[in-house]
Amino acid sequence: MSYSHQNMGSGSRIARGYEFGRTYVVRPKGQHQATIVWLHGLGDNGSSSSQLLESLSLPNIKWICPTAPSRPVSLLGGFPCTAWFDVGEISEDLHDDIEGLDASAAHIANLLSTEPTDVKVGIGGFSMGAAIALYSTTCYALGRYGTGHPYTINLRATVGLSGWLPGWRSLRSKIESSNEAARRAASIPVILAHGTSDDVVPYRFGEKSAHSLAMAGFRQVVFKPYEGLGHYTVPKEMDEVVHWLASRLGLQGSR
Repeated sequence: MSYSHQNMGSGSRIARGYEFGRTYVVRPKGQHQATIVWLHGLGDNGSSSSQLLESLSLPNIKWICPTAPSRPVSLLGGFPCTAWFDVGEISEDLHDDIEGLDASAAHIANLLSTEPTDVKVGIGGFSMGAAIALYSTTCYALGRYGTGHPYTINLRATVGLSGWLPGWRSLRSKIESSNEAARRAASIPVILAHGTSDDVVPYRFGEKSAHSLAMAGFRQVVFKPYEGLGHYTVPKEMDEVVHWLASRLGLQGSR
């Protein structure tokens, strides 16, 4: 495994004055066929993600594991920690920090923008990382960020573990207003997994996310419930992700 600090220039690495942390890269052990940006949860960092991903049997994938900026988080009473965007209590009335979501989605897109054109690209994450991965996926479908700026990355797969879907209330109407958005939404495979005993991001939010995506026209959504699982990952779950990615991305020699 090699670690590299991505020097992307100040404009793409700063969100509202909060600088993104170190980026870790797990290089493919075989032929480079796909690159996936993997996004950690609240208070974590890219290093721990890279250690998990290095152990997966996906030799054709390059993993890019950025670290979120340290910022005050409403959920923690304003205490600062690494977070992709500001978030309050996870509830049906959760306010979406569109500015923070857009800044992180743009940083992630920038990390993917220099990948070779013959390499398939995707996004995945855990908890808050899954939320920003799903938000990025809706930006891909709509062809724009929440601010209206163009989103130009051609995503090929999304993985969301123990997370939620920001902007779910208005997603369907936005997708249905554009034939091109509907086409893109229908084209991208998405896998969501959630533990039924999750006490941080309750299971119903994983279920609601999958339902909201499907209702908005994302036709290739897979939702995997894990009975008794809390807010963490287990080998069985990661094995399913491995097999799903190998199949959906058409990777050779991954098993």
